Amino acid sequence: MPVLNEHFPTNDSPASAPPLLTLDRISKSFVGIPVLEGIDFEVHAGEVHALCGENGAGKSTLMKIMSGVYQPDGGAIHFRGERMVFPSTQSAEARGIVIIHQELNLIPHLTVAENIFLAREPQRGWFIDRKRLRAGAQRCLDRLGVAIRPDAVVRTLSVAQQQMVEIAKALSMDATVLIMDEPTSSLTESETGQLFRVIHELKRSGVGIVYISHRLDEMAQIVDRVTVLRDGRRVGCCAFADTTVDGIVAMMVGRALEDKFPPRRSEPTNETIFDVQDLRCKGVSSPVSFQLRRGEILGFAGLMGAGRTEVARAIFGADPKDGGVVRLHGETLSIRSPSDAIRHGIAYVSEDRKADGLAVKMTVAENITLANMDAVCGRGGFIRFGAERDAARRYIEALAIRTPGPHQVARLLSGGNQQKVVISKWLFRQARLFIFDEPTRGIDVGAKYAIYELMDKLASEGIGVILISSELPEILGLTDRVAVFHEGRLTKTLDTRNTTQEEIMHHASGRGAPSLGAAVPEHLPAFEPITS
Repeated sequence: MPVLNEHFPTNDSPASAPPLLTLDRISKSFVGIPVLEGIDFEVHAGEVHALCGENGAGKSTLMKIMSGVYQPDGGAIHFRGERMVFPSTQSAEARGIVIIHQELNLIPHLTVAENIFLAREPQRGWFIDRKRLRAGAQRCLDRLGVAIRPDAVVRTLSVAQQQMVEIAKALSMDATVLIMDEPTSSLTESETGQLFRVIHELKRSGVGIVYISHRLDEMAQIVDRVTVLRDGRRVGCCAFADTTVDGIVAMMVGRALEDKFPPRRSEPTNETIFDVQDLRCKGVSSPVSFQLRRGEILGFAGLMGAGRTEVARAIFGADPKDGGVVRLHGETLSIRSPSDAIRHGIAYVSEDRKADGLAVKMTVAENITLANMDAVCGRGGFIRFGAERDAARRYIEALAIRTPGPHQVARLLSGGNQQKVVISKWLFRQARLFIFDEPTRGIDVGAKYAIYELMDKLASEGIGVILISSELPEILGLTDRVAVFHEGRLTKTLDTRNTTQEEIMHHASGRGAPSLGAAVPEHLPAFEPITS
């Protein structure tokens, strides 16, 4: 996402006033492994205090301790100067400490209003007062300035709209301390601007905000102070105005990152390895055609709902297509389901990794081998658990997945490590075409860099790579060409080296061309043979 043009004033931290919430020497371990070691943190009324760090640094654990999800092993929590124990999220919410999780916690078959006031519905006798329920939800939505009907069923909303419902739900609780975990990860630029206006309104009313985001550039518009964690320890805390994004990144990773994107080693050729002709599917208003060349990374750009993901899902067989021809290495493919696509060597890394990419209750080893079970099964179809563990260990080492071991349950990993597990699954399957849909959403700069390197390595080995991204610097920094979508049409394919963010946005908005004026090792582990 580009940096917003609108700048909001930021307030100096009211350091003379006592903090609303103080965490003193907080420690936490899981299965004997330290996750937090002696963390100090505080948030004052009317300030935004950012919490930064790589995936696995301890941010999520710390915010869950603030909100009563976890109990600390050591240290103390003080709220308005009084020592507190929050045995549950309900006890924290009773004090006005509310958390908005990155992963949506909405019930899809209920309405927006029912989700906003879930378990807090206004009553009229024995029954829910539906009129007051809708009116209360409408007030929260109006405060956000979003055009969402209170009676809309949540499953019919886009991811961005569902994110705004989560924020409305938190606003309905009259929060004193609001913890926001990656609140803009699914929002458009205009929606992010609206959210920032809400944040400044909350600041003026005295709400303290803990803000967690990997989009460091946007923080300058709202953040007063920043605390940086690395490997479970606090490595810095200062006024945001006294540091730089590069300085924060250096504290996060323990070194300076000279470049956001790795140098490209792949070189496109004239050989077409993937060809789509006249693809028609739901969400696409006119047939889509494009080609992918050997050694190339092809980008898909466009505004939310432009048709990028719809095309990807139709190629992968996740959604039905109404017509068109798909060829991989000259072979015309018949794809009616994801299993067909997988059999033909197509991998899809979904934008929602927890819903579509991971089996979150299964282990790392089980997830990595899930798409290629024949490689770890013996006679009679029984899993060879030793082979499963060995395969997982190779990818844990190759992609530097931070986990206690192959036995770790996937849901306990950080977002960046979960994404590496998803990618490992397709590497183990020996896919010939990778479609990455928003692959770096909600992950830190170190994990992003490692995924960028992996994309380039795949392309250099002749594997097809398509990158769908809403972040134009990512498109410009990684791809060779970019296909721009607008309202279900592929409007233009541009040479990335000879274009700009402005030109891409002109085509993405339907205005046509503007007027002129972590590191991946050298050798990935050997793949297990795929048994058909």
